[in-house]
Amino acid sequence: MKKLLVLLAVAALSAMTACSSTNTADNQAKNEAVTSIAANETKEVTAANNKETTNTAEATGKVYSLENDGVDEALFNEALSQFPATVPQRIVTTSVPLTEMLYLLGITPVGVPTSTNPIPADFETIDKIGSPMAPDLEVVTKLEPDLLLGAESLRSTLDKTLEGMDLKKAYLRTESFEDLKLSLKVLGTYFNKKDEMNAALTKILDKENELSKLAEGKELPSVMLVIGTSDSFMVMSEKSYLGSLVKKLGADNIATSVLKVTDTYSPINMENVVAADPDVILVLASGDHGATKDKFKKEIEKNETWTKLSAYKNDKIQILDYSVFGVTSIINAETALTEIAKYFYE
Repeated sequence: MKKLLVLLAVAALSAMTACSSTNTADNQAKNEAVTSIAANETKEVTAANNKETTNTAEATGKVYSLENDGVDEALFNEALSQFPATVPQRIVTTSVPLTEMLYLLGITPVGVPTSTNPIPADFETIDKIGSPMAPDLEVVTKLEPDLLLGAESLRSTLDKTLEGMDLKKAYLRTESFEDLKLSLKVLGTYFNKKDEMNAALTKILDKENELSKLAEGKELPSVMLVIGTSDSFMVMSEKSYLGSLVKKLGADNIATSVLKVTDTYSPINMENVVAADPDVILVLASGDHGATKDKFKKEIEKNETWTKLSAYKNDKIQILDYSVFGVTSIINAETALTEIAKYFYE
């Protein structure tokens, strides 16, 4: 009997221990679950906060001002660092876009490029130094400049042409819309022409903000940019001036997103274009470059593939004025943005 009581006591203790262990395991599981839920909730709250922060940042980023002008600070400092410590008085420039910037800033150069592209009328009587790529060294020497201002894209060519000349040089970017803002800011800062610089930049930034509001709530179109040469038509990427304007407006350039082209200008593959089926096609027309409006019409007539595109069916093929869109120009940038926006948002 005594042995039986002992066995019953041991069994009861074992049952209590087992129950206690089960409760402990349950509690641990519950604690882990609560911890997991709390962690997930924290992650969700953090993600929501981050998303809200991102959205706020994105929204703020769309409001352009003189303090938030979109100019790359590193590129700005790099460009500014190449200018001489002593501000020059006699400047010659080989670039039409940079000539425009000097005009906007109230700086009169002693020499400007010879070009078919227009320069400000006030500068027409200033000595011409030859083409942007190959200035006349005799004329340049005669003008006794203390700074030659050229386009960054022509740096290597100009350095080779001017080799041996004791002449300070500075090169600025002029290829895209963002390049124009950057270079204007560099020149305005270096020459201490901030009032003039701010006035010119403010007009551009106001236009950007105006167009951003215009685009709110609207579906952006897909676009193909076309330019003609003497014997063919080419598609333009975001590296072109027109491409940079389209990118600024937020539209999808199929050259980048679908055709995956890497060069500024690339041959058109109509099979791929049909697959991409852009909503809008912008054609840069220039009689001098062989891409007149009539020539493009003939291109469509001889290749019916064009007629299969939505842009053709919906009458969304636009012929652009080369004098506004074909030449990189800070003076025309505001007009160019406005004109393109009409094709996208109206």
